[in-house]
Amino acid sequence: MTQAQGCGAPAQTITLPAGIDLSSQAVIQGVVTGGGGPAYARLLDESGEFTGEVVVSDEGVFRFFAAPGSWTVRIIAGGGVTKDVKVEAKRGEVAQLEVAV
Repeated sequence: MTQAQGCGAPAQTITLPAGIDLSSQAVIQGVVTGGGGPAYARLLDESGEFTGEVVVSDEGVFRFFAAPGSWTVRIIAGGGVTKDVKVEAKRGEVAQLEVAV
């Protein structure tokens, strides 16, 4: 398994890692295009409260494991570009997003 810069996280790919049991989880994942440079995906709950953040992979991929419910994914890209996308997470499903910045 390839690890990014020594952290313990698996590489972010569009394919779910082996062993993920969707029957007990809700997944929000997506691909970011455009923007150039490093980007971040931030997960905000229904009230807009910060919940988590990940670095978008070189291929533009991000993923969150979230509780079922309404969420906002905020993409923060180079040059101060931000884009918010509303998403509904459902147990047993992968909410797939495509975000152009």
